[in-house]
Parts: sequence; C-alpha cells; structure tokens
Amino acid sequence: MPVDDAGERICATLAAVATLAYDLTVVPRIAVELPLVLPAPEGFDPYRPETWPETAGRLEYVQGRLVYMPPCGDDQQQTAADLAGELMAWRRNHPEFVVGTNEAGMILGGDVRGADGAVWRRDALGGNTGGFPRVAPVLGVEVAGRDDTVALLREKARWYLAHHVAVVWILIPATRSALVVTDAGETTVPPGARIPPHTSLPGLEPRLEDLFRQVAGG
Repeated sequence: MPVDDAGERICATLAAVATLAYDLTVVPRIAVELPLVLPAPEGFDPYRPETWPETAGRLEYVQGRLVYMPPCGDDQQQTAADLAGELMAWRRNHPEFVVGTNEAGMILGGDVRGADGAVWRRDALGGNTGGFPRVAPVLGVEVAGRDDTVALLREKARWYLAHHVAVVWILIPATRSALVVTDAGETTVPPGARIPPHTSLPGLEPRLEDLFRQVAGG
C-alpha cells in the first residue's frame, strides 16, 4: 500500500474515533452494575428514535435516565427468535393483533422501554408512525440471560403491570421454564408445559419446548 494511502486511512480512522459520542474504557464486568446509566448525548430526545445514540447493546429511558445493557448472548438470541416464530404463527389466525419484537419499543408513563416480544391490539395502536407506540401492549415478554437476570426481569414485570400491560411472560432458557405474571400474581410454568392462556389473548398458549427449541438443540 502506498504511504500516502496508509496515512490517509490512519487520519480518517482517528477522525472517526474523535467524533464518537462516548469514549470506550474496558473494565471488569464485576465492577459494572447493570443496567448502566449513560450520559445523554447532545440533542437526545427520548421520544424521537432518530436521536438515540448508536451503541453495541440495548438502551432504555427509565425514570429520566438513559440506561444501557450489553448485547444478548446466544441463549437469549435463540429464545427470542423462537418466541417471534410462535407469536407470528398465532397471529396469522388473529389479525386483530400486532406483534412486535427486536427490542419492541414503547412509551409508557414517560419511560421508553423495549420488550423481547410484545402483542398489541391493532385497534388500540392505530396507524404506524415510525416512532414508539404510546399505548400498552396486552402482552410483554422478556428473556432471561447472564445480564438480564430473573430478579431484574421481575422488576420490569412490575413496571409493565403498573402501566396496564395485562400479562407478562419471563422466559428462562437456563431451566427451560417460564414465569407468567399478572395482577393476580406469579405462576411458574415448568419445563415441558404450556404457557397458560389469558382471556385477552385467545388461543395463545405455546409449548415451552417450542419456545426453547433452538436452545435445546432442536
């Protein structure tokens, strides 16, 4: 490679690094309490998706703070994919509902949070806007993992219920089990069983073996 080209590439790389919103510092994971609170970048508006910073991980806006979680590991990824397949298979017979995945964003009570899976009534959503829905889904689903502990997700389930989400599933790949949380309490679903149906979601009672099919090697 000619020296001039190499120099130009180095300069371009340094310029790109200089424009990053956040400097990167490597610290032991044990030293970091998750979720990690980040400083909001200039021009950040939590209700406008285009102003959110780009980062290798997941961001939410909770109680006036921008918080960060690392990217999902393989168990979470695969379970979230199986979840999406089951929700979409059910929705084909229930077009009155809309399914969201891929950190499905929503604005509830001033917070902006994302779900591994969510189901809304179509008539409650109205038309698409390209932004975050501002109405509560009927169902919110979270997948546990190394960083998304069951304790953290129980706390998030309480947030969902406080903002009028009817039912929350917490899927736990490590044990192939699930928790179903409603205002009436918490139910443990053991391996091999089905998620119990909810009156607001007719016919939605997937088998856990289907929700954990990839994790189990199927």
